Amino acid sequence: MSFTLPDLTYGFNGLEPHIDARTMEIHHDLHHNGYTNNLNKALEGTDAANSSIEDILANISNHSGAVRNNGGGYYNHCMFWEVMSPNGGGEPTGALAEDITAKFGSFEAFKTEFSAAAATRFGSGWAWLIVDATGNLAVTSTANQDNPVMDIAEVKGTPILCVDVWEHAYYLKYQNRRPEYLTNFFNVINWTEVSKRFEAAK
Repeated sequence: MSFTLPDLTYGFNGLEPHIDARTMEIHHDLHHNGYTNNLNKALEGTDAANSSIEDILANISNHSGAVRNNGGGYYNHCMFWEVMSPNGGGEPTGALAEDITAKFGSFEAFKTEFSAAAATRFGSGWAWLIVDATGNLAVTSTANQDNPVMDIAEVKGTPILCVDVWEHAYYLKYQNRRPEYLTNFFNVINWTEVSKRFEAAK
């Protein structure tokens, strides 16, 4: 199996003004493409060459640092593009909304906790909303290109929402103002996609 860079389902300018077109172009065509190509190189000739990305990540402790970094980078970005939409924003509905309220007290309380996890992640990394092994929602964050699918993750689970807080995700527009980027990220969240992932994880 050779992993391929997925096409975006919207134009580079589709998330403006919240995320600018130039950032999207560089992020997708250079950063994500680099992770994809380097993952394929790292897997070439190994027993995992025909495994799914989920299986690779679930057993990441058995793999090289190159597979960990690039496999995480590949998976994380594939998800990131899908949980954003030009028609995003607002709040979730249905079962996901009910579970968010039950777990966090309100959507606003969830938003505060998720944003804090992303804002306080030192250096590069990601914040996540996951369904954990008990079927409950949880907010967590990971360093670099790690994620909750990995067997080495401190908090494991099935990711349903993520936000990239590497500087390349926001620096052209926001410079060091990560909290402002996170506020605007909520204007592009594709809650339909997040709900689909929630239902599948449950």
